[in-house]
Amino acid sequence: MSDKIMPVLFVPHGGGPMPLLGEPNHRELTAFMQSVSADLPHPKAILVITAHWEESVATISSSPAPGMLYDYYGFPPESYKFTYPAAGSPALAQEIADLLAEQGIKSQLDAGRDFDHGSFVPLMLMYPQADIPVVQLSLLKSLNPEAHIALGRALAPLREQGVLILGSGMSFHNMQAFFSGNPATPARSERFDVWLTETLTDANLAQSEKNARMIDWQNAPEARFCHPREEHLLPLHVCFGAASAASPAAAKIFSGFLFDTKISAFLWS
Repeated sequence: MSDKIMPVLFVPHGGGPMPLLGEPNHRELTAFMQSVSADLPHPKAILVITAHWEESVATISSSPAPGMLYDYYGFPPESYKFTYPAAGSPALAQEIADLLAEQGIKSQLDAGRDFDHGSFVPLMLMYPQADIPVVQLSLLKSLNPEAHIALGRALAPLREQGVLILGSGMSFHNMQAFFSGNPATPARSERFDVWLTETLTDANLAQSEKNARMIDWQNAPEARFCHPREEHLLPLHVCFGAASAASPAAAKIFSGFLFDTKISAFLWS
């Protein structure tokens, strides 16, 4: 590793295991996830903030050898045979707990937590060799945006230690809209995406304004249409918190349509 800090990355992880199954609507997203790691410094470890894990306090996976959690249903049999044999890191999990404690944030370790699909789907595409230790971090059941930004800020020192902070969620997540066929859906999803992109990438927008907008995201254009429940957006808040002090403006590194809805990925270098 050089002395350059690691980037922070937010990716839309798609629908269930579909990016791994060659599902046609996911081809653009899958190609992005397969290629994105080539442009990143090689991480010593990866911390995944997954949209598919919520706890009352911040919970950190601490197993040295996590298994697989197939937390989806109704997919072909091969969907339940995927493996991702990356090691965990109990030492990194404890360090994360210590960083959170330094900021007055309660946390707990979970030695039984396996890789859910919010983690193993993007990781299988980004780092198929599974040779980098991976730790997962839960969301908070409160779904409080300010608390998730605070989580990210507490994690920021990991960037200086070669840890890739990876938020795995979706910039749009309305299950009914995905499959509705409503001709208004693409434009409605784009209005939120324009707001989100401006908030995260505009170098002329004051950091205090960005922070206020992320906390008040529910008042963005089409916010509740795009996120009837915000668990898939909040990994982005954690990324924003982890990145914003050293990397005030993100870059949008992927933008495409998934089931007629606009989805985007962001990188803070």
